Amino acid sequence: MDFSEPEHLELLRDTVHRFAERELPRETVRRWDAEDRFPRETFDKLAALGLTGLTVPEEYGGAGRDILGAMVVIEELARHSLVMAVAFIDCACYGGMNIGDVGSEAQKAELLPRIARGEILFAYGLTEPDAASDLASVTTRAAREGDEVVIDGTKRFCTAAKEAEYIYTLVRSGPAEARYENLSFVLVPSDAAGLTMTHIPTMGLRGVPSYDVAFEGVRIPAANIIGGEAGWNRGWPMLAGPALDVEKLEVAALGLGVAQAAVEDAWTYAEERIQFGKPIARYQSIRHILAECRTRLHAARLVLYQAAWLAGEGLPCGIESSMAKLYATEAAKEIALAGQTVMSAYGYATEYDMERYVRDALLLPIIGGTSAIQRNNIANRLKLPR
Repeated sequence: MDFSEPEHLELLRDTVHRFAERELPRETVRRWDAEDRFPRETFDKLAALGLTGLTVPEEYGGAGRDILGAMVVIEELARHSLVMAVAFIDCACYGGMNIGDVGSEAQKAELLPRIARGEILFAYGLTEPDAASDLASVTTRAAREGDEVVIDGTKRFCTAAKEAEYIYTLVRSGPAEARYENLSFVLVPSDAAGLTMTHIPTMGLRGVPSYDVAFEGVRIPAANIIGGEAGWNRGWPMLAGPALDVEKLEVAALGLGVAQAAVEDAWTYAEERIQFGKPIARYQSIRHILAECRTRLHAARLVLYQAAWLAGEGLPCGIESSMAKLYATEAAKEIALAGQTVMSAYGYATEYDMERYVRDALLLPIIGGTSAIQRNNIANRLKLPR
């Protein structure tokens, strides 16, 4: 087995790192967090590098699907700015992965070249006030009226809904009794008539605002049904497809990037902070915390990239992706809190980035399927008796 990183991934990592050093200085990222403002102009500079084409086949203007490469980009961006990492996901993954996997030929021809160029972002319209982990219980309804689809209902926690061009929306397209059969996905333009968005202030992930989105008689063309006519009432198989496994890996990569940043800042602080006449890195209690953080970070990287390799090879990875999401996000939370402990009061002060790492890391075990859901997935797919 060869665990070394291939040369093309090293070059990709270096490209993203140089972009981050140039465009994502600490002061700028802190300002985005404080203002809870999405910096589209900076994302456009990232898109100009061609990175959003990593999930788009070459025939549509992309670089060919490179799941490992996409994870490298997410990890490296998240080390500096979770905002920019999530924006990459909103384009390359929410858009590129889903449209590439289940879009109709017309949708692929129209949208994938624009995704490869980084021109459009997608928000997820999945969660509802009474349907979070249980997505088969969504009640937002879609009805066919000729060549249009009419949508009524409410979605919660739609990250970047106002900043995105489209909301990739899960709707109830038939009687609720057949919960898994009567679901569909539709693309709703974020400026559609009848949409109302209400900002939800959040503790972390500031800079990519989250919204409640109300649909009141929103009309979209039937061409916006994901998968075309064949996709009507086929939403559940689409939801459970390869893109869902990769979504778990995306969040794991976010966790890996945040954890890497937290370890680096705590490590540097421990080397520089003098107490009782010597750097605190010389005290055993601090050394043990940092050694534990490095070990968890290393383990998280291994479990993530092994699962990403499986996904990239088109091999079954449902168990491994749940393991990666569970371990990497929980490790990120533990590492950020440990880093804050090392930095003590400075780790709580807003003039340092550690407090932001903590706020962001606390979210990661929740989004993309909670840690409890991942544990259920692992136990169920390994056929543990119920």
